[in-house]
Amino acid sequence: MCSLALVLVSLTSVSAAAPPDLSYYSMRLPTGLTVADLIKDGYDVTHGTRPTVVATQAEADRLRARGVVLGKTGDVYHPVPRSEPGGATYYGGYHTAAGHEQHDAAVAAAHPDLVKLYDIGDSWLKAQGQGGHDIQALCITKLAASDCALNSTGKKPKFVLHTQIHARELVTGETAYQWIDLLVSSYGTDPEITQLMDTRELWVVPMANPDGVDVVASNPDRPILQRKNVDDSAGGCPASDAGVDLNRNSSFQWNVNEGGPCDETYPGAKALSEPETMAIQGLLDKLFADTKGDIDDPAAASTTGVFLTLHSFGNDILAPWGYTNNDAPNKAALVALGKKMGALTGYPVSTGDGGVGYFAPGATDDWLYGTRGVPSYTFEIGPDGGSCGGFLPAYSCMTSMFWPTLKPALLYAAQAAATPYGKLPITVG
Repeated sequence: MCSLALVLVSLTSVSAAAPPDLSYYSMRLPTGLTVADLIKDGYDVTHGTRPTVVATQAEADRLRARGVVLGKTGDVYHPVPRSEPGGATYYGGYHTAAGHEQHDAAVAAAHPDLVKLYDIGDSWLKAQGQGGHDIQALCITKLAASDCALNSTGKKPKFVLHTQIHARELVTGETAYQWIDLLVSSYGTDPEITQLMDTRELWVVPMANPDGVDVVASNPDRPILQRKNVDDSAGGCPASDAGVDLNRNSSFQWNVNEGGPCDETYPGAKALSEPETMAIQGLLDKLFADTKGDIDDPAAASTTGVFLTLHSFGNDILAPWGYTNNDAPNKAALVALGKKMGALTGYPVSTGDGGVGYFAPGATDDWLYGTRGVPSYTFEIGPDGGSCGGFLPAYSCMTSMFWPTLKPALLYAAQAAATPYGKLPITVG
């Protein structure tokens, strides 16, 4: 265990150095070289229209020397009005961890008939007694006696929105913020949302990785590209490379070979090693009964609930499985619901490594579908270039692109939670 002083030095060193100039490059790989190879070599590989790497000019030159054909699709950073560290917002308007927590508390206090706020666990720093945060979840519905009771026996089907497990994916947490505001401000005035809140439990985890968000926001005008949490117990990594990828740390299909401690996809020393992962799995374990059985068994047709985990970027919807190209037992129904949401967003639906070019063993959505049978999806939000592209799009893109695109799909997913493997809603909005 690191001392408080060491952790503070570590976080300070992450934020003190000015982030390097970084760009997005699409890649065409030579025969014999794979995306998985580059990830294991320490490159920050994501995906856009095709596999994309986040790189400095020097890193791009090294890739070209290995025969990789690169095409620059955009710069990581965009000009923004100056922000002061420590505020509720940064980088043009995105909310800090403190900003989200203030918002969650204010919404719950203002709408006690609609919102329950839960502390579902601790971040890594808090678990070490070194500051950190609670992991918070909100349940939003027109509250009756049995609602939001942290069990699977409630009468209302559940829709869960889970965001910012990768701290640098700014659009995701901001989408949760706007979703919360939409729901509480529309009850009693918007017939569709009123009906939804009368008949569904709408759960939101706005920040699954708040310690990571603190690192990202520590340089408010050029955010740090912190993907992982801040668990540096493995040692041997520069502060900027330490941490565990929480979306590789679940207890389902965890894979020790996903990378070493300094890699962006490091899955942790063991499955479910991180307190953030334990908090999320603990919540979902309470909310959903197992309707699936063994891994090769389909979920029951009567299964209720839908789970969406938001990521960026690539403009994709990913359905199970994410750890293999083998078909999920409910593949036809999973893809059918995915295509309904895809029709509203314009995103294609894929499974396995088809949408991103790599597998994601130990991911949250595979865990929930694999252990409970609940239809679970990853949304990869945003293009790979332009001012609205990448991990750090201009904040104005929330209103010009992302929220108008995502709002109808979120409403549809919540409606579909009643019969996700049965008759799906025809229209929404």
